[in-house]
Amino acid sequence: MNLRSKIDNNTAVVGVIGLGYVGLPLLRAFFQAGFPVLGFDIDQSKIDALKGGRNYLKHLGADFVKEMSAHSRFSATADFGRLGEADVVISCVPTPLGAHLEPDLSFVEKSADDIAKTLRPGQMIVLESSTYPRTTREVMLPRFEARGFKCGEDFYLAYSPEREDPGRKDHNTQTIPKLVGGIDPISGELATNLYRKAIKQVIPVSTAEVAEAAKILENVYRAVNIALVNEMKTVLTAMGIDVWEVIAAASSKPFGFQAFYPGPGLGGHCIPIDPYYLTWKAREVGLPTKFIELAGEVNRSMPDYVVSRLSLALNDRGKAVKGARVLVLGLAYKPDVDDVRESPSFELIEKLEHLGAQADYNDPLVAKTHRMRKHDLQMESVPLNSQTLKNYDCVLIATNHSTYDWQMIADHSKLVVDTRGAMRQVNGRKDHIISA
Repeated sequence: MNLRSKIDNNTAVVGVIGLGYVGLPLLRAFFQAGFPVLGFDIDQSKIDALKGGRNYLKHLGADFVKEMSAHSRFSATADFGRLGEADVVISCVPTPLGAHLEPDLSFVEKSADDIAKTLRPGQMIVLESSTYPRTTREVMLPRFEARGFKCGEDFYLAYSPEREDPGRKDHNTQTIPKLVGGIDPISGELATNLYRKAIKQVIPVSTAEVAEAAKILENVYRAVNIALVNEMKTVLTAMGIDVWEVIAAASSKPFGFQAFYPGPGLGGHCIPIDPYYLTWKAREVGLPTKFIELAGEVNRSMPDYVVSRLSLALNDRGKAVKGARVLVLGLAYKPDVDDVRESPSFELIEKLEHLGAQADYNDPLVAKTHRMRKHDLQMESVPLNSQTLKNYDCVLIATNHSTYDWQMIADHSKLVVDTRGAMRQVNGRKDHIISA
């Protein structure tokens, strides 16, 4: 039976490499569509958790994988030698930045090499990792063609960018529209047919490059607009104008304006990273990306701005940063998730400690830190109550989790530096609340 028939009758084995924030929901979506699924990850603890019906991504809920894990159509493994068992292999591996803001495609390359080892006629490979245009064609395709196979005849290759937004309630993997572009027309058609089985709306585009570039544009758009509002915050704050009220006022216009909100820096798996993939690739064709790079400079400067505001606020109260006790509220990069990837909170804590402050953090969703590519704080979340708040010289709001009692925090803190506008809703005195 050929791949088209297997997709049509839901018998194609769908393999997913990387069972994280993107891969795990995608694996479950294909399972719910009736396909046999095979998950791959280098982390054996994830494999063990899934086999035991335990979900390690808290924002998805404790029962997210229970039905799938107990079914015969599901399997998970750390043995990449089994990739040949899948009719379709979808790669959802990380694409981080290197030390000099250059693309790090080592995970994409490693997964492509692993797939190539077991590549067989009739298989389809789809890359979902966010990356620069032509990655699928220039990085993945040659590794498969080196086996002597021809794309569009012996195997199929496509790109479909992930569009996950952890913690979002109004959309999920199945309801977010899916872009699909193939290396050749037949690959694009087969990949589109596959995704239409599991995703509500699938939008085919002419090539993999269009799909890759669309993903980059989505995140450049957000990065640039966040940089704009971050810069507005610094200017308006210096003028004594409430940026949050300004944004609310501008949002009353029913056209021509979309609200973006300032913060202590960028976090997450896309916006702080993807624009730099395009700036790097643009150099290959000899063109500058000044607008994108300027937005990156503004966003990367925000942790320094926040620490400067905090330092001045302490100084106004006769307290030096050195020796001050600072409690950072929120380690996750956005509210109501446990996702700490690229979170500016890590940089804030390290900058405060470098200045001699004693920094702690509280996050109801992140009990303790773990070793990351750039950070290893080795910290645990401290309790948050009226008594512990009194022990700190300053409370720094980095993430506005909905479970925080802002009134209690305002009432029992000596000084609050608010990067999220969370304190605008509290009652009583506000002379100890500083916007940053």
